[in-house]
Amino acid sequence: MTPLDIPVYGYVTLGGVTVGLSLLGWDVAQWWAGHKKHFTLKALRQLAPTLACLSYGALLILCAGGIIGGLADWSLWGTNQIGDVGLIWGVGGTSPGVTRSSYVGLTPGGHSVVVIATVILAAVAAKRGWRWDYVRPIGAGISLGLAKSVAGAIGLIVAPTVSWAGDYVAGIA
Repeated sequence: MTPLDIPVYGYVTLGGVTVGLSLLGWDVAQWWAGHKKHFTLKALRQLAPTLACLSYGALLILCAGGIIGGLADWSLWGTNQIGDVGLIWGVGGTSPGVTRSSYVGLTPGGHSVVVIATVILAAVAAKRGWRWDYVRPIGAGISLGLAKSVAGAIGLIVAPTVSWAGDYVAGIA
């Protein structure tokens, strides 16, 4: 398999996970560099937007389809391709598939939470301007949401919680 094969949506390669962990690593390293001398609870709170965007990205890739799900699939394909090129042609390695075998899907209430979170993100962007520092953790969440390793734990934790909350608030469950 070469990195430029026809895209398979909802499929994560080691290259995609590598890109996702690299994006997350960038944000954590930038945060740590500014707080390693004075590590406090207030400093830890500054990671909250990164974790929220990471969770949002994982929810995006778990969407069943539509425009939002399609954009997430396209983003996952892109991170897979970038990571595969880096692993195969950059360091001479391989990039096997690492997609979770048991698919964690969102319930109708979970899908409504994704729409609500998208509106909230748009509202924050409209008020404060577009935050490019949110793109990295969202991309990381998209890349890691379907992984079967510890890296994919974000999808296993966030999806059932959001689905339950959305179903409960909407009165579905």
